Amino acid sequence: MAELIRIYEENPNPKEIKKVIKVLKAGGLIIYPTDTVYGLGCDINNIKALEKVARIKGVKLEKSNFSFICKDLSNLSDYVKQIDTTTFKILKRALPGPYTFILPGSTNLPHPFKKKKTVGIRIPDNKIALEIVNQLGNPIISTSIRDEDYVIEYTTDPELILEKWDKLVDLVIDGGYGDNEASTVIDLSESEPIIVREGKGSLEIF
Repeated sequence: MAELIRIYEENPNPKEIKKVIKVLKAGGLIIYPTDTVYGLGCDINNIKALEKVARIKGVKLEKSNFSFICKDLSNLSDYVKQIDTTTFKILKRALPGPYTFILPGSTNLPHPFKKKKTVGIRIPDNKIALEIVNQLGNPIISTSIRDEDYVIEYTTDPELILEKWDKLVDLVIDGGYGDNEASTVIDLSESEPIIVREGKGSLEIF
């Protein structure tokens, strides 16, 4: 049975954030709010938790396209090869925000992702998500929780999310209603930006 905890984005309660960190450090799975849709995530350094997420999503962990939720751009050098000034300026302009940027992966990627040439980086404009990674001390992986309903692609109500994911995760954070539009995905691993998916983030930043 998953626990539902209410955290207010304007002022995330440190006590509740500590609860979330405890679950993540113990290898638990959480569902949490971002600046777009609710995400399913775990500690990036916990192999068993990563494998659980991959099983839920029906993908092989090594081939998964999970994003890394980072607290700010200072995390980048841990997971991404050195980037040029133009790329850095785009990231500075867009983040925190509703974007996922695909960047060339470095040799320091966590073990299951070692063979990946690129990595998706997210710095959402959401205080709850950012405080979680800040307190944890490293990124969490993220994958959107999709809905089978062909009308509503993403569930936005935390109580309905709890109902559906109750037996699959350890904790659901109620951070208010989520959005039902995913992030804009932009590939910056080549010389020119490539729009992979148009979502909530405006393309006017380029």
